Amino acid sequence: MSTLSTKHLLGIEQLTRADIELIFETADNFKTIINRPIKKVPSLRDVTIANIFFENSTRTRVSFELAEKRLSADTVNFSSSSSSVSKGETLIDTVNNILSMKVDMVVMRHPAPGAAMFLAEHVDAQVVNAGDGTHEHPTQALLDAYSMREKFGSLEGKNVIIVGDILHSRVALSNILCLRKLGAKVKVCGPPTLIPKYIEELGVEVEYDLDKALQWCDVANMLRIQLERQDIKYFPSLREYQMQYGLTTNRLERIGKEITIMHPGPINRGVEISSEVADSTNSIILEQVENGVAVRMAVLYLLAGQANVDE
Repeated sequence: MSTLSTKHLLGIEQLTRADIELIFETADNFKTIINRPIKKVPSLRDVTIANIFFENSTRTRVSFELAEKRLSADTVNFSSSSSSVSKGETLIDTVNNILSMKVDMVVMRHPAPGAAMFLAEHVDAQVVNAGDGTHEHPTQALLDAYSMREKFGSLEGKNVIIVGDILHSRVALSNILCLRKLGAKVKVCGPPTLIPKYIEELGVEVEYDLDKALQWCDVANMLRIQLERQDIKYFPSLREYQMQYGLTTNRLERIGKEITIMHPGPINRGVEISSEVADSTNSIILEQVENGVAVRMAVLYLLAGQANVDE
């Protein structure tokens, strides 16, 4: 198989295991390219990609822009705060205006769950979901799983704990779906108020005690508390959260085993993870950032190839 089974990347839910493995194999090739002195390839020289971000983003937007530039694509960057969206223009109008400029692909982040799927049904361009509300963030899950694969060789049978604000996290849902498709066992850990009611229907277990979770896992993926999405208080204070669920050197020393530490960023240092742990040799946080460019290059390249097949 050398093409994806889908025309868009709307979520991990729509990908098969074969799709994920193809993305990883393609990312392997691109990773060797971006570590060369000349980092560009002409693969998407005739493709125009619009990056449309209706929510603030630094890491994801820069990672996509860099991936597009490495592939020699033409890019259009658009943020809602400086656009007609702030004057009341609809999502469809905004995107159709950009597509009328002959854009082939749209990379979009939007605060509404399902926005990427809605867009894909209404515009004649390929859509990559760069995060839709609290729903999915597929490229983050792909780069997280790719980083684990790089560390372990295979995710089959590996124990992964996702810790933190599961309720408001699109990263958590995409990670759960991706890891389970690749054969990993997944548990979530956090305060009861930040664990969704029906999470176990996704085939994961819930563990409220972080020490027990760490004793079980091979990998701990620490999520930040998303205060900007919280309209009520879910726990008494950040200090209390840190004491119960913060990952510190002392806590890891008590566990007495090697655990791979991950974080999708941005990090709230001293809340969900201490600086010592984030910067330790067990942490692969910087590898996640580097792998993000290679994985996004792979996604864009494979989707562009899929468009050519469809034509």
